[in-house]
Amino acid sequence: MPEKLPVIPDSEVTARLEKELPGWKLEDGWLRRKYSTDGWPTTLMLVNAIGFLSEAAYHHPDLEVTWGKLWVKLKTHASAGITERDFALAGEIEKLVLWRPPKGSVMEGTPNKFVFSK
Repeated sequence: MPEKLPVIPDSEVTARLEKELPGWKLEDGWLRRKYSTDGWPTTLMLVNAIGFLSEAAYHHPDLEVTWGKLWVKLKTHASAGITERDFALAGEIEKLVLWRPPKGSVMEGTPNKFVFSK
């Protein structure tokens, strides 16, 4: 069973989100993030990538999936609230989803919109 971590107060969650994860918000007791994609195939790739990352971390978000959009929701069920585990996974998801090759890299990067935050 996962370790029961202390819950972070809502005021601290909100302040940290603004500073550390500006695309995320606190809503109804969950860390939430919406990602938009260029269509269904990319949305499914994104779901699978987040699934892989979450399984490796052994901390699993709720996902809401539709054409061109994905909502990620995180909270630590064992603690009944937002914990450091949620911030850590949200940070890893954000890095994974929004990563692009640096300009001038040997990797060109996709010419498509692919995944973007909106």
